[in-house]
Amino acid sequence: MTGARQGPFSSLADMERAHAQKLALCDMLEAIADNLPRTDRLQCLAVAGGLLPLLRGCHRFEEELVFPAFLRREDGSDIVERLKLEHLEDDSAAADLSEVLLAHGHGQPIENPEAFGYMLRALFESMRRHIAFEHDHVLPVVLGLREDDSRKDP
Repeated sequence: MTGARQGPFSSLADMERAHAQKLALCDMLEAIADNLPRTDRLQCLAVAGGLLPLLRGCHRFEEELVFPAFLRREDGSDIVERLKLEHLEDDSAAADLSEVLLAHGHGQPIENPEAFGYMLRALFESMRRHIAFEHDHVLPVVLGLREDDSRKDP
């Protein structure tokens, strides 16, 4: 799997690192939500700048390399479809949130802190659930398949 793919994620170890990066991002989103209505504008800009590229890179890696291996499972297609839908939902929420974070980071006041807090929490909770599911259910299967594949090939 390594070397065949160009981009930020080329191995399952990269996916583990990406999960760690996404969880760190979730922590930053949670810190922003916990401190509302006070926010660190620079932190908002930093989070907004990294949110979409990180999510999209992780999602691309999963959809191109991880999910095809997981599809070998009998129930794999239903699970993969669900995870792809979650990717779309998270991408959409992240795009909306990035706009608000950028606007606030550049000086626009937060007009509705409750709604902003909800946006933040909805995204980081969804991301954490997605990561936990992949970590607990998808990666063990894919790692097991890789081990099985290496035993079959001389």
